[in-house]
Amino acid sequence: MTMIVNDVINYLEELSPTSYAEGFDNVGLLVGDKKQKITGVLVTLDTLESVVDEAIETNCNLIVSFHPIVFKGLKKLTGKTYVERVVMKAIKHDIAIYAIHTALDNSNKGVNNMICEQLGLTNRAILIPQSQTIKKLVTFVPEKEAETLREALFNVGAGSIGNYNNCSFNVNGIGTFNGNENSNPTIGKKGETQHEPETQISVTFPKHLESIILKTLFKTHSYEEVAYEITTLENTNQHIGMGMIGELKNSMSEIDFLKHLKNKMQTDCIRHSKLLDKPIKKVAVLGGSGSFGIPNAKALNADIYITADLKYHDFFSAENQIVLADIGHYESEQFTKNLLVAYLTKKITNFAVVLSKTNTNPVKYF
Repeated sequence: MTMIVNDVINYLEELSPTSYAEGFDNVGLLVGDKKQKITGVLVTLDTLESVVDEAIETNCNLIVSFHPIVFKGLKKLTGKTYVERVVMKAIKHDIAIYAIHTALDNSNKGVNNMICEQLGLTNRAILIPQSQTIKKLVTFVPEKEAETLREALFNVGAGSIGNYNNCSFNVNGIGTFNGNENSNPTIGKKGETQHEPETQISVTFPKHLESIILKTLFKTHSYEEVAYEITTLENTNQHIGMGMIGELKNSMSEIDFLKHLKNKMQTDCIRHSKLLDKPIKKVAVLGGSGSFGIPNAKALNADIYITADLKYHDFFSAENQIVLADIGHYESEQFTKNLLVAYLTKKITNFAVVLSKTNTNPVKYF
């Protein structure tokens, strides 16, 4: 069976919808054509020139990258910077590039869950839950069509709250509306107007489903012009967000835990704040640059917070309440590509999903 780039994108959207990425990020298809036929997929942490060369060698014309190669706007393509050279080489060889970044950071099956897996943490929860992830649709429909519309919306994921993979159906008819000469609910052919009682349908849904919800509404509804309203709810989603917090099965001393951390995360260096001579049981993690998560880790009484890219003054904020451990940016995210390969391999069986062998870590230790 022939697959195109968009087929792979749809699988990745199931794992971590791009709508859950942070506003500053640049995720999705960055280079290439969604309709291009796939010969193979190369999964990497970063897209460098050497990675594009690897894609050419392995006959992969789609690169799925954790970090986006195009982050800031490109005004020129002259080959002056490594970003420009990567994009130019990819275009020259018809290689598409897709970036998933903070969409996967915010997934409860993503980056931080992989760190928890490596460290053997249980009782996991989101460290910084994302807000405003639920939307609400309100519309009116003729009474005789209400059940059909409810069912259609339900079938595409409406009625879900929180974890949309384990959703509850939350669609209710609320009262009726009797049309009059001013309401103009048009049914059937243009110009043929019929007035009849209407039922109000109110349904919640995860924000990434808005496009398919509206498409289904317009397709199922009999009116030529459908009146509807979509609002964003002020929820805090406990299944989506940055970082995770969990517990070790058995407490460890600080030194023993740092040895455990160094071994499991395969890092050559751990920069940490003052040790407090307290056992480590509750562990907070946030892959990549995570200084912003320090207050959350402290508020949840974590014994240690593992992240990367901490600055000098960040370590002062430990304030003898928590141990802060910087294991390195690459090191904190390195197992992400293994996650993506395992996921895509289960979804795709008719062509290769290749784990990149290129080490893209720009930081070296002496």
